[in-house]
Amino acid sequence: MKVGVLALQGDFREHLYALSECGVEASAVKTFDEISQIDALILPGGESTTIAKLARTFGLTDLIVERIRGGMPTYGSCAGMILLADRIEDAAAGQETFGGLDMTVRRNAFGRQVDSFESDLLVAGITAPPIRAIFIRAPWVESVGPGVEVLASVEFNGECHPVAVRQGNLLATSFHPEITGDNRVHRFFVENICKVHVA
Repeated sequence: MKVGVLALQGDFREHLYALSECGVEASAVKTFDEISQIDALILPGGESTTIAKLARTFGLTDLIVERIRGGMPTYGSCAGMILLADRIEDAAAGQETFGGLDMTVRRNAFGRQVDSFESDLLVAGITAPPIRAIFIRAPWVESVGPGVEVLASVEFNGECHPVAVRQGNLLATSFHPEITGDNRVHRFFVENICKVHVA
């Protein structure tokens, strides 16, 4: 299986390293031909508006949408979660997503960069101990459709908000497992969604 990490902007290198630590050969992808040839895709953290604009500028948006709708396994972290959402609260003017996940996300829901935080999370489908989740200007999930499974939630100001979800071949987290050295989310994506056994 060929796994690509969208390399238009953001921390794609960290995802490539996490995948290599799992024994998966992955490549940075940023052209029409490269994205046409992969079997699975990771959308990295970064600036969701910038990634969306660059994808549109380089003629990639329709291809990525088509591949996701066609069932390509796709994982998005932080900005990647926003890009996989069908609906956005507090969207920038004209902001596009690739969509696919029947959910509404809120951009920068936990606050600004200075409000970044860490939390220990139990994620359904991933064995204990809890994952140390890092939230940086992160979104949260406002609502999900009936086909979306909530894998983890965080309590914030007395309310619980989903921060990891799955719908079929799509996985999204509002936190950044790619920068922690804990590769269990990537392994979960590869083994359970891409259904590839890794060493």
